[in-house]
Amino acid sequence: MSVNLNAAPSAPAANASLEPLKVACASCNLRELCLPVGLNSGELQKLDGLVAQRRTVPRGEHLFHNGERFEALYAVRTGFFKTCVGSEDGRDQVTGFQMAGELLGLDGISSDRHSCDAVALEDSSVCVIPYTQLEGLSREFSVLQHQFHKIMSREIVRDHGVMLLLGNMRAEERLAAFLLNLTQRLHARGFSSSSLVLRMTREEIGSYLGLKLETVSRTFSRFQDEGLMEVKQRQLRILDLAGLQALVNNSPC
Repeated sequence: MSVNLNAAPSAPAANASLEPLKVACASCNLRELCLPVGLNSGELQKLDGLVAQRRTVPRGEHLFHNGERFEALYAVRTGFFKTCVGSEDGRDQVTGFQMAGELLGLDGISSDRHSCDAVALEDSSVCVIPYTQLEGLSREFSVLQHQFHKIMSREIVRDHGVMLLLGNMRAEERLAAFLLNLTQRLHARGFSSSSLVLRMTREEIGSYLGLKLETVSRTFSRFQDEGLMEVKQRQLRILDLAGLQALVNNSPC
């Protein structure tokens, strides 16, 4: 993890709602993780005029569907999402998990159609950013364009990381790397670096990591038996951070 000026925001799903944006970008506590990084007060005011709506998405509902026309990006303000694509056997293949301060919808830029589904894992809200207007504003403010390119680069790097997980790591190394990445991202948002609540199911983790549900459950149990972490349903507390890191660092390159 670049934008056209006359497109309207996409229609909300049946159970999602649009509402005026109550918190400006300048006062948002996620501004250091989102697009506003480096913008001055005048530029932030123009960005606020662009990001004029927030959309709420209840747990289990779609923000957008695979094949839907691409017209906007979505900055996650609260909550948690998964992106997934349907496989030939009818199952969903999870392609990513997105949290507050991250962008959804980048998949639609190349073809003007979304190439995956985005589903809320808990009651969530997003800032709606009309893509064509963002493109025009990016040309006007080089800092905004630079930040947008950084976000796109970050997504590419993350995709490369997933390829490494699936190609070279054993099950325990995949799960350790996933949990370390998740805690690092949450810590950057002011949460604990050792305790978290998993918003996704073990089945969804398995789908993302290319592992069977039984393997994910067995690996969690092994981590707990070895004193690496404490697991109570979806509540997780890392007890031996160095031990988890050693698992990942010892994986083949």
